[in-house]
Amino acid sequence: MATRRGTKYQDLYIGLVRVHVLHHAAQEPVFGQGMIEELGRHGYRLGPGTIYPLLHSLERRGWLKSEGSLVEGRRRRCYTATRAGRAALQDARAYVCELFREISEVKHAT
Repeated sequence: MATRRGTKYQDLYIGLVRVHVLHHAAQEPVFGQGMIEELGRHGYRLGPGTIYPLLHSLERRGWLKSEGSLVEGRRRRCYTATRAGRAALQDARAYVCELFREISEVKHAT
């Protein structure tokens, strides 16, 4: 996974990517390539080798459920947030809001 600043902070951002995926999956079904494109609009550059294992891990945790479909002759697995996933997202929102308030107040040393 890379971001605007490269892969240097990959481990730092992966939790934000998980929250982002849960957010979208709570709104509507999502699929791998669609999430790659959505996250790309926010500066994340992800490939299939990152997004699909991430989706599978969220499903194993019980936060997403998947269903296969056929779209334009191709198989597509779509993911939606489960009740547990929505609860995890709600908790994550509280933490993200708290963190944002805290880090936005930091005075930078000159």
